[in-house]
Amino acid sequence: MHLRPPSIDKGTIAGAWGIGLGLFLWLGMVSVGVSAGVAFILAVLGACAIFLFVRTQGA
Repeated sequence: MHLRPPSIDKGTIAGAWGIGLGLFLWLGMVSVGVSAGVAFILAVLGACAIFLFVRTQGA
């Protein structure tokens, strides 16, 4: 029997990229002095853009 990893939906992978890089953006903005509220809003917008990009352009 040939063992192979389970297939993971493209939306799940895109969501993981969006959440991970959105968190990275938020932490980076907070660390350089951007207020937490503004950093959160920009990170959420960035995460949504990353999700859409990976979902549509990812392999």
